[in-house]
Amino acid sequence: MNPQTIKRYGDELFNALQTRSVLAPLLEREPAITITDAYQIQCAFVARRIENGETVVGKKIGATSKPIQDFLGVYQPDFGQLTSGMAYEEGQDVPLGDLIQPKAEAEVAFVLKRDLIGPGITATDVLRATDYVVPCFEIVDSRIKDWKIKIQDTIADNASCGVYLLGKTKLSPNKLDLNLAGMVLERNGELFGTAAGAAVQGGPVNAVVWLANTLGSLGIPFKAGEVILSGSQSSLVPCVPGDSLTCTVGGLGTCSIHFTGERS
Repeated sequence: MNPQTIKRYGDELFNALQTRSVLAPLLEREPAITITDAYQIQCAFVARRIENGETVVGKKIGATSKPIQDFLGVYQPDFGQLTSGMAYEEGQDVPLGDLIQPKAEAEVAFVLKRDLIGPGITATDVLRATDYVVPCFEIVDSRIKDWKIKIQDTIADNASCGVYLLGKTKLSPNKLDLNLAGMVLERNGELFGTAAGAAVQGGPVNAVVWLANTLGSLGIPFKAGEVILSGSQSSLVPCVPGDSLTCTVGGLGTCSIHFTGERS
């Protein structure tokens, strides 16, 4: 795909973000888009956000668990880039008026204390490089109409990044087994679902290993201080103004999020 076409699609996605509008699937309009093309479109999209004053603060891993793969019809993991404009902290309301067709995922985030540069990264390397883990929510959002996406569409759309919210409970990943740690997800005080870390590529650490090595092969490092969202352990939850969600990770703690219908 030529650079002009890549830039055009990146601009389309950025404009959809700004206007809270949707696009027809890119793959329908450009059937020859490869995964490499899609990541180049993603970079063009994110570059527009950076030009608009945001900075890259981390990465996310997408399509790692079976419920998410089945919903999306996407059966391999992908990654997207987190920007400063996506970040919320527990206690802040999340205004759904800024988003288009949002859905919530509960997961575990890693925050790095040193650089992590692949390829050749192991689980031990990830644990040594991690400052702490926290329970978190990612609110995925698609600029593609009705979530009718293939892998190329979601990659180009920055892995369907919306916003994310980090919990306040922090713990060294060496102090619990993230693979076995159970997660309970509640919606407005009622049980919505349960899961375990092993649902994410056999464990959240494994997902980060995959991403570090994938990025390393592309010449992209993880930097100290970056946030890594390791992939959803829950089913997707529709986001409704006024709703509150809480996820509890055994041995780690809880994270809660509340939605409003406002714009920021």
